[in-house]
Amino acid sequence: MESYLIIDNQAIPAGSAKTFRRHSPANDSLASTSAAATVEDARAAVESCASAFTEWSATAPAERRNILLEAADLLDQRADALIEQMRLETGASLPWSRFNARLASDMLREAAGLTTQIKGEVIPSNKPGTLSLAIRRPAGVVVSIAPWNAPIILAVRSFSTALACGNTVVLKASELSAGTQYLLAQIMVDAGLPPGVLNFLTNAPADSAAIAEAMISHPAVRRVNFTGSTRTGRQVAATCAKYLKPVLLELGGKAPMIVLADAEIDHAVRAAFFGSYMHYGQICMSTERIVIVESIADQFAEKLAIKAADLPAGDPAENDASRGTMIDKSSCDRTQRLIDDAVGKGALLRVTGHVQGAVMGPSLLDYVTPDMDIYHEESFGPVVSIIRVKDYEQAICVANDTEYGLSSSIFTADVSLALKLAQQLDFGCCHINGPTVFDEAQAPLGGMKSSGYGRFGGLPGIHEFTEVQWVSVEDPTQSYPI
Repeated sequence: MESYLIIDNQAIPAGSAKTFRRHSPANDSLASTSAAATVEDARAAVESCASAFTEWSATAPAERRNILLEAADLLDQRADALIEQMRLETGASLPWSRFNARLASDMLREAAGLTTQIKGEVIPSNKPGTLSLAIRRPAGVVVSIAPWNAPIILAVRSFSTALACGNTVVLKASELSAGTQYLLAQIMVDAGLPPGVLNFLTNAPADSAAIAEAMISHPAVRRVNFTGSTRTGRQVAATCAKYLKPVLLELGGKAPMIVLADAEIDHAVRAAFFGSYMHYGQICMSTERIVIVESIADQFAEKLAIKAADLPAGDPAENDASRGTMIDKSSCDRTQRLIDDAVGKGALLRVTGHVQGAVMGPSLLDYVTPDMDIYHEESFGPVVSIIRVKDYEQAICVANDTEYGLSSSIFTADVSLALKLAQQLDFGCCHINGPTVFDEAQAPLGGMKSSGYGRFGGLPGIHEFTEVQWVSVEDPTQSYPI
């Protein structure tokens, strides 16, 4: 398919007329041809949003709500086209693609409900006759930078609450899923957004940093959000700091799943299997480490190995619902390097994931220790590490022994203990007796440490995309000390 820039609700080519191509990681067929925006295009998109902001920010909540609800309905109606394009561009399996479409429409409906939840407060004043108020108001133009690994969910999340709060948005698509995200932008236009409220940019990979800085540096931009790797997130944060722009970051992860001695092993194995291998580990919340008490580790490892060995991988075009690929061959190579390093340092490779091109089967490593690269580095691939510990105290120490802090989980029959342990885990999310991969539209998703800061979703999302203004109404006849 061909995708264009969208500025003022018009689909247009890049100012240079240049394009770039995305080939399927599964079979190298052409998946999309997209406009390669210039710096001038990026500035024009921001200026269009700035012009639209005054009217959109004054739009009644009911009107914003109705547009977001219409967008959710359109997304449901066009889900098949979105899913097909997502699978072509990213090699995603059918279940993951369907989940993307379903959760994204939920996010639009949740955002619609937030339009009437943007509230302030009355502040008690020490000055007689004074009414003191804290008012939340739209921030202005928002730059949203979306990733490829969940291209429907994470693009919608990047702009839905911002629009609900009365902001205007420039959506910068991932170079690896530009066609998919172009279809989303078209949905928002067709849902009735006025011109300039949501503009859409795509750029060639080599131009990404320049395009981002051109937008972030623009005086009209008041908020930035980015979802992606910690490495790129640091660069985005540095650019935002340079121009004093607040930024919401949801970055990488090294999610631990703690399994205590009293856990129901079969349930824990199923959760670990899903959390580790869904979308072949290419989810920021993927289970990267299973931190398990030694007394049940052998039984757990054997059962997980049996399930992992049966998971196929391959071209999603073959219509096998469980199949999919990595985003590219280099990702397979990097994951394999981590596996080889661990095995070379004494880890037991219980399941070997064979690699062919961008296809990589599941791998399972046991007896992983801190001297191995995979203990610390995010693999973002279909491999999970088993780390054995003596008790729950050591499990907490091992789980926290990472620079990342996005998602975690605890499996135990003692929920009271799990609730106490959850508060000792330095992770933005902790799921008790559930997988590390869990997302809902109304939940405040976000991380700690090198996994970023700020929260998408729910009422915390409103706080990210609004400014607080103090307004006081005073007695004009008041006296003054001088």
